Amino acid sequence: MKLSDINVKRAKPGDTAYKIFDGGGLYLQVEPTGGKLWRYKYRFDGKEKKVHFGKYPDVSLLEARRRHREAREQLAQGIDPAVSKKALKSAKGELAANSFELVGREWFQMWKQDKSEKHSLRNITNLEKDVFPYIGKRPIAEIKAPDILEVCRRVEKRGAIETAHRVKVVISQVMRYGIVTGRAERDPCPDLRGALLPVHHQPLPSLTEPDKVAELLRSIDEYKGTNIVRAALALAPLVFVRPGELRNAKWADINLGKAEWVFYYSKQRESNKSKRKLIVPLSRQSVAILKDIHPLTGDGVYVFPGLRPGRCLSDGTINKALRQMGYDTRTEITGHGFRAMARTVIAERLRLDTQWIERQLSHRTSERLGESYDRTQFLDDRRKMMQTWADYLDGLKTGKEPEADDSVVPSKKKTKKKE
Repeated sequence: MKLSDINVKRAKPGDTAYKIFDGGGLYLQVEPTGGKLWRYKYRFDGKEKKVHFGKYPDVSLLEARRRHREAREQLAQGIDPAVSKKALKSAKGELAANSFELVGREWFQMWKQDKSEKHSLRNITNLEKDVFPYIGKRPIAEIKAPDILEVCRRVEKRGAIETAHRVKVVISQVMRYGIVTGRAERDPCPDLRGALLPVHHQPLPSLTEPDKVAELLRSIDEYKGTNIVRAALALAPLVFVRPGELRNAKWADINLGKAEWVFYYSKQRESNKSKRKLIVPLSRQSVAILKDIHPLTGDGVYVFPGLRPGRCLSDGTINKALRQMGYDTRTEITGHGFRAMARTVIAERLRLDTQWIERQLSHRTSERLGESYDRTQFLDDRRKMMQTWADYLDGLKTGKEPEADDSVVPSKKKTKKKE
């Protein structure tokens, strides 16, 4: 007799295992422990063989009959169902081993070796938040351009246009890694050119009018926060390095006797091998700020330590302090805005050579291959410039804008008089 759902459900365990047949070789094996297992007994090449279909109730009677029917069809075609099942399981395992998430995490472990902690965290967060939940379990070889576009569209819908482009870039990097490791055929990301919303970069806000700069400097002097944050704020306009470089300043890199701060840096897209040295001449005012804070933090690693042991000030501390002082960091000034302030005011008001300023800002030269050959440091000129700039800022705070120092302004080539 054919089995029924009630027969299967009511089957009770005995002292030994026993079988209840459904016909055509399909049966339910009831174990003494109470387990109920679907089996199919058949003959192939004259030998009796068995194939397992799963456990009841995970596999229902209806599903067991479907699998039994497929196995009998394979048998009719001269295919051993047990061998076919084993091959299918192996193929699924291979696909799982080549899933986008597995390849992506493998790529990330290799890629992050020479990248900054912040840059690494951003990329893995983008993958875990915006990519893996949607295409992570799929074989990387099956990922097509429409799949990637759908992932990026989800990011765009929440207004994160720039992040959507970053997501596409990191997906492309994983795909290229999949290609070189033999698990993908091509990278579909180039097919998405023009498919994403364009990114409109807005310059970070800054104050460049002398009267507003003076007001900001006086606000910094009156800042009511911690001594460490006040010192960082006071030093920021004097040295105008990147906010991350200021936060990560180490006492080991600062020579107060020589009035120099020397450190190696690299942009996020560069490897550690591409790190470049920046010499920051320290004005008398900068040295005074550092000497003042040295008794407080000089025994540690960082000039501006954070609340967490062994860490520097957290990202956003300077901007938070500026907001506490009443400044809107979206429209008026940010920690990065001190760089634009210095670049603009030094060139316009002090009329100093822009090459000195650009070198101090550690900007790359715009000329192709220029930096490979032009290694000019302008160090003596930059020492004078940094002191002139610090004196200029002191003058602004008193309410009187100093005149440009002609002894520092670079000489101009004389032009021939017209006859």
